[in-house]
Amino acid sequence: MKLLKIPLLILFLTQIQISMAQKIAYEEYDLPNGLHVILHEDHTAPVVTVGVMYHVGAKDEDPGRTGFAHFFEHLLFEGTKNIPRGKWMEIVSSHGGQNNANTTDDRTYYYEVFPSNNLALGLWMEAERMRHAVINQVGVDTQNEVVKEEKRLRYDNQPYGHFMEAIKKNVFTKHPYRHTTIGKMADLDAAKLDEFRAFYKKFYIPNNATLVVAGDINKAETKKLIDKYFTTIPKGAPINRHQIIEPPITQERHAVYYDKNIQKPAIMQAYLTPSMKARDAYALDMLSTYLSSGKSSVLYKKLVDQEKKALMVGAFNLSQEDYGTYIIFAIPMNDKISLDTLTKEIDAEIAKVQTNLISEKDYQKLLNKFENNFVNANTSMKGIANNLARYHVLYGNTDLINKELDIYKSITREDLRRVAQKYLNKNQRVLLEYLPKKNDSTKSKK
Repeated sequence: MKLLKIPLLILFLTQIQISMAQKIAYEEYDLPNGLHVILHEDHTAPVVTVGVMYHVGAKDEDPGRTGFAHFFEHLLFEGTKNIPRGKWMEIVSSHGGQNNANTTDDRTYYYEVFPSNNLALGLWMEAERMRHAVINQVGVDTQNEVVKEEKRLRYDNQPYGHFMEAIKKNVFTKHPYRHTTIGKMADLDAAKLDEFRAFYKKFYIPNNATLVVAGDINKAETKKLIDKYFTTIPKGAPINRHQIIEPPITQERHAVYYDKNIQKPAIMQAYLTPSMKARDAYALDMLSTYLSSGKSSVLYKKLVDQEKKALMVGAFNLSQEDYGTYIIFAIPMNDKISLDTLTKEIDAEIAKVQTNLISEKDYQKLLNKFENNFVNANTSMKGIANNLARYHVLYGNTDLINKELDIYKSITREDLRRVAQKYLNKNQRVLLEYLPKKNDSTKSKK
C-alpha cells in the first residue's frame, strides 16, 4: 500500500494543477494613450512578471531594411535617459530578477521576472524603455556586432541552419514573410542612425503595445503604479501596416539549397497554410502532431523505427499572424536511401490521412497531448504573462488563454482529413532539396 501512495498523490496534485491552469483570471483595460493593460493576480508564489509585447516583427520592416525588429530586441537593452548604458542587466540581477526578450515575424516581447516587492522597478524599467530609450551610434555599432555573432552561431555555422531561410524565400513571393527574422546583415550595415530612431518612434509606442503584469500583485496598487509610469507617455501616430496578399501555390515548385555545414542531405516539403487565427490552423497543428510527434507517431514509426529509411523525420505547422507554413522534412538513414524515396514514403502517408479517418484511439491520444500542452503552457507566471499578451496582440482575443483548448477539442477526425485534402497537395507545395556543399565550386542558392 505504501508504494501506491506516492503515485496517487502525484495524480491528485496533477488534477489540481490541471484545474487551476485551465482557468486564468485576468482584467484588461486601455490607458488614454492606447496602451493595453492585462493584469493577472496570483499569490501562489512571491514573484511577478512584467512584460511588454509590441506589435512589430520582421514582417513590418521596409524592403532593404530587414532585421530591424530583431535588432531592436537587442538595442533596447542598451540604456535609457535614466538607465546608464550597460546597466540594464545589472539593475535587474541586483534586485533578484531575470529578464529577456524575443522576436518573431509578428511581434517583439520584453519581460522581467522579479520578487513581487520589486514590481514598481519592473514597471519603471519598461516605461523607460518605451519612453526614453537612447538610440545612438555607439549602441547601434555595438549591437550590430552582437547580432552578427548571433547569426554566425545560430545560422551560418549551424547544420541545417538556413533551412527556414530557404523555405521562406520559396514559399512566399510577395509577402514579407519571405525574409528571415534575423534579416540580412548588409541591410543593417547600410542603415543610418536616423532610420533606427524613426523605427523606434513608429513602433515602440503605447498604442502599439500590450503591458502584462502577472503574479503576486494587488491589482488596485498595480493600477496606480501603471498610471504613474505609463499614462504620460505620448500616444504615437497610427500605424499603416502592410496588407500584402500572398498568391496561392498552384504548381509544385522545386528548389535546391547547398549548406557547407552538413554531410547528409535532407528533403523538405513546404505548403502555404492559413493564419494562426483560422480554425484550420488548429487542425493542421493536430495533424502535424499525429504525423511526427514522438516515437509512436506515423512518420517516425514507419521511416525511422520500422523501415530504417530516415535518420530523422518531422512535420510542423508554423502558424503566423497572416499565413502559416506547413513543413515536413526527412534526413535519409544512409547514402543508399534517396531523397526521392523519402518523398514518396511521406506522400504515401499524407495520402492515407487524405483518404482515411485516423483511428479513434489515435484521435484520443492527440486530444490528451494538446490538453497536456495547454496545461503546461500556463503553469508559471512567465508563461501566463506571455500567453495573455500573445493572445491579445496576435489573435485579438485574450480569453483564448482559457478557451483555446476548446477549439482543439472541437476539431474532429473529419476535420483532420479535410485539411489534409485542402492544403497538403503536391501542386500546392515547395519541394526543397537541402544538400551538402561539396566545395567552393558548388553553386549555392542562398
